[in-house]
Amino acid sequence: QVQLVESGGGLVQAGGSLRLSCAASGRTFSNYAMGWFRQAPGKQRDFVTASTGSWSGYSTYYADSVKGRFTISRDNAKNTVYLQMNSLKPEDTAVYYCAAATRRGIRWAMDQEYDYWGQGTQVTVSS
Repeated sequence: QVQLVESGGGLVQAGGSLRLSCAASGRTFSNYAMGWFRQAPGKQRDFVTASTGSWSGYSTYYADSVKGRFTISRDNAKNTVYLQMNSLKPEDTAVYYCAAATRRGIRWAMDQEYDYWGQGTQVTVSS
C-alpha cells in the first residue's frame, strides 16, 4: 500500500508561482511512475505531467497546456515528487492530485493507469 500526501496549494495571482509537494510511503519509490493530474470544477480530471520510474530513466512528460511553465522533479531520498508551477494562469485553477503507478510500461497520461492517489490540493489563480 502506498500513501500519498500533497501539500503546497493555495491562492496566487496570475503570473505567480507555486510549488506542490507529494510525499509517498513505500520502500521502492524510485521505481514508481509519478504523475500530477488536475480537475477543475465541472470538468474531467486532466493529465498535467509525469515522471517515469527508474527503469525508464525518469523521463518526464507534460501536457501541452503546461509545457514550459511547469516542471516535475523528484527526490528519491525523500520519497517526494514536486510540481513547480510558474507563470500561472487563471485557467490553471483546479484541484491538483498526485498519483503513483507501481507497474512498468504504463500509459503515463491515463489516470486509470495509476494505482494510488493523494487527497488533492487546491490551486486558485486569480486574474
